[in-house]
Amino acid sequence: MAKFKFHKVAAAAVLVGFAAWMGTGKFSSVGSASTETEAAQGEARPAKPEAAPKAPRSVAVVTPPRVQHERAIHLSGQTQADKRAILATRGAGIIQELPVKQGDLVRAGQTLLVLDAEDKPAMVETAQQLVRQRKAELEAAQRLAKTGTLAKLSLDTTVSALAQAESQLKAAQADLERLKVVAPFDGIIDSVDVELGSAVAQGAQVATLLSLDPVVVKGEVSERDLAYIKSGDKAEARLVDGEKVTGTVRYISREAATATRTFRVEVAIPNPDERIPAGMTAEITVRAAPADAVVLPRSVVTLSANGDLGIRAVDKDNKIVFFPIDLMDDLTQGLVLGGVPADASVVVAGQDLVTEGDVVNPVPADEQLIKKLVGEVAASN
Repeated sequence: MAKFKFHKVAAAAVLVGFAAWMGTGKFSSVGSASTETEAAQGEARPAKPEAAPKAPRSVAVVTPPRVQHERAIHLSGQTQADKRAILATRGAGIIQELPVKQGDLVRAGQTLLVLDAEDKPAMVETAQQLVRQRKAELEAAQRLAKTGTLAKLSLDTTVSALAQAESQLKAAQADLERLKVVAPFDGIIDSVDVELGSAVAQGAQVATLLSLDPVVVKGEVSERDLAYIKSGDKAEARLVDGEKVTGTVRYISREAATATRTFRVEVAIPNPDERIPAGMTAEITVRAAPADAVVLPRSVVTLSANGDLGIRAVDKDNKIVFFPIDLMDDLTQGLVLGGVPADASVVVAGQDLVTEGDVVNPVPADEQLIKKLVGEVAASN
């Protein structure tokens, strides 16, 4: 008899075992039995106790005292000359005199350049002689007219001749004056563009004259801050070397720049020795009229849910409220803020851990810090 192979014997054993398990009927209740067991265990497990309500968060609050402070409006600017003139010749010729050089201080009416006169002085002298002659002729004609020996028409002709001679004299004198270039105002010679002895055409550029007293600092003010400044307000300019100079607002443009929607502001600063040059970068601070404000540390300023800059305070129901602020000045010792109600309990510690509408436990903060800030600001005013 042929021997059975091992794998056939193993297959037959598995088949017999599977048939026996199917006969028990237990396979249909495996999943449900497990579910019932878990449900029974869940019913037996005790319910979790509900979480206790959280206590209100404590925040430090203070009611800051009020101060009267001048609003500070900061502008970026540049120094410029009060007056600037490019001087040019009114005639053509050879430069005969050039008595000035770069850096010279000159006065209004001072001669800066003279061209070769050629025959122009002689033309003036001839015109003067002709005027004297015509005057003598007019005097003689007037005497004859009084005696009745000269017709009125002849007298009128003599008068016209004198007027014509005087006109020729003025033209000759003006032609001679055009050979000179004079300073139109007091200032400093910033550049000389010609040399002694060179030939120049009519209208040639000769020199640049600057008037630096006062020196003018020009900046741009935003339309938001325009309402707070006016001509005559005091202003301060800090130069790039750290020097601070004071002046007054002398002009505010009435038309905004199209691209930036800002208005030009000019601050005049006394500069008697003309040591402050034109073209220097400066930071302008304009001081507006004093207004009601509070002084608080920088740390109290926060952002609302909408991204607005302001402070958080506690109302009478101990709820957090938000007040947008008006930054009037940024001093070394703290911030001067407008827009804060007089009776506001400002949160000075924990303001970033709460939001509007939260109920909190307000705790009085150290008011001595706030009083110290107010005292320093009052002293600086």
